Amino acid sequence: MCRLKIDVMGVLFDNVTMEQAVERAAGLIGEHRGAYCVTPNAEIAWEAMQDEGFRAIINGADLVLPDGAGVVLGAKILERPLQGKVAGIDFADRLAGYLADKGGSLYLLGSKPGIAELAGENLVKKHPGLKICGTADGYFQDEASVVEKINETKPDVLFVCLGAPKQERFMAAHKEELNVGLMIGLGGSLDGFAGTVKRAPKWMIRCNLEWLYRLIKEPRRLGRMMRLPKFVRACKKQRRREGKRHG
Repeated sequence: MCRLKIDVMGVLFDNVTMEQAVERAAGLIGEHRGAYCVTPNAEIAWEAMQDEGFRAIINGADLVLPDGAGVVLGAKILERPLQGKVAGIDFADRLAGYLADKGGSLYLLGSKPGIAELAGENLVKKHPGLKICGTADGYFQDEASVVEKINETKPDVLFVCLGAPKQERFMAAHKEELNVGLMIGLGGSLDGFAGTVKRAPKWMIRCNLEWLYRLIKEPRRLGRMMRLPKFVRACKKQRRREGKRHG
């Protein structure tokens, strides 16, 4: 497998296809050492550009997946192309299928009360054989008690859906003490699995317009989504600087 890292504005992405990402994740699960995976889109990459500590947490992950067309576009602008987008929710779904085939266990952490349970029910319906060994919502104050509950179940995989940068900081802070195979930061994916938030139509996903669908459904996201054009502009400026240096 190609394990080359691609530097996109200081964020070191794994240059993998979806199939390669799942293969790599399977290997990390087998090691059972509390590895963690992050799925930055352009908004998160922009935040990492502004925060050195957050960027270090992302780059310290065992697997860094390009979750979004904006990241793929940025890499292309910088002339360091990635093989393609690896959407976090699709990656998580594929991994749930892998766990079901292997009789593996999954713990769901995040979102509002009741969402993780509903997401778990839907995942099991889709992937018979999957074991949901525990759930907890994201409205907790004491991280130690959450870690203790997770460790009681010893999951193969832990979906951490607390939103960035909270989920990345949680995984990095507790990777040594969590008795899990692999943790994955997945933002609002539990709402998608639960069906409380609908994904864009397939044609919009194919055309890289999922961001537009989300903006139409949630206009309050406009402020956050403005990071996308800022990120693209930053990539263009960086490419011009590099061009002058090599010109």
